[in-house]
Amino acid sequence: QAHLAESGGGLAQPGGSLRLSCQASGNIFGIGLMAWYRQAPGKGREFVANIKSGNIVNYTDSVKGRFIISIEYDKHAVNLQMNSLKPEDTAVYYCFADLLKENSWSSYWGQGTQVTVAS
Repeated sequence: QAHLAESGGGLAQPGGSLRLSCQASGNIFGIGLMAWYRQAPGKGREFVANIKSGNIVNYTDSVKGRFIISIEYDKHAVNLQMNSLKPEDTAVYYCFADLLKENSWSSYWGQGTQVTVAS
């Protein structure tokens, strides 16, 4: 069974920056896609950004130009650099990954890390 562990959440002021990291572990043979989602209080989980083979990236419109997703294949890790943070970025951020274990692909979620943007 694979495991995703997020780190790097916390409190930031509007206009500030935070960097989230997600480390996958557990006999991983390949990575198909890694992504970040978020869930604000009282709202559903929404897509933030993803990255896949060939460093192809996608972002939701509200974070384009502010957030940067990157992947470290050798470490089975994905990062999310969040700049110019806004109060509306406040949410629990979840890591997601499609991972190859032995001879099958499965999807995994992390436990989430809280990001709070407030002055």
